[in-house]
Amino acid sequence: MPAYAYVVLALGWIVWMAPFILLRSSGEKAPKVDRSARWGILLVAAAYSLLWQGRFWERPLPFWRLVLSVVFLALASLLSWTAARALGRHWRMDAALDPDHQLVTSGPYRLVRHPIYTSMLCLVLGTGLMITPPLLLASSVVVFILGTDIRVRAEEKLLASRFGDQFGEYQRAVPAYFPFF
Repeated sequence: MPAYAYVVLALGWIVWMAPFILLRSSGEKAPKVDRSARWGILLVAAAYSLLWQGRFWERPLPFWRLVLSVVFLALASLLSWTAARALGRHWRMDAALDPDHQLVTSGPYRLVRHPIYTSMLCLVLGTGLMITPPLLLASSVVVFILGTDIRVRAEEKLLASRFGDQFGEYQRAVPAYFPFF
């Protein structure tokens, strides 16, 4: 793999991660937390670790894979920045609701209910296309989707308990994290 590909990959991850480092949650302890979502976090972490298996530094990187990786990394970054901005201080690592939590449906939340997870999937694809053999990438995507589904269910249960019919309408109108599905 050429040296510039490592730079592209590192920059992709740094730009994707930056809004979450810069974003501050309310700092208050959330009164309503669903800790079952942590199992999803564990599976997502396993999915990311699968990407780095093997001797990727020895494999050639076809130009088309580099281009597709850059597209996915750019999309991941765009979604992470816009979703973090729209979510604001309501962003948390755990599935939780703040006392004054509002249902966010603007920005990228108009296209998908969980754009941060969509950005994470784009990060998996952008990284995987650059460094991971196809079968391992497919395995990583499956594990990622399983973990993300756990998180989505936990978060949506909380949102439904708080916003009721308003969330139900939003849920029917907007896909979870695969746009246009």
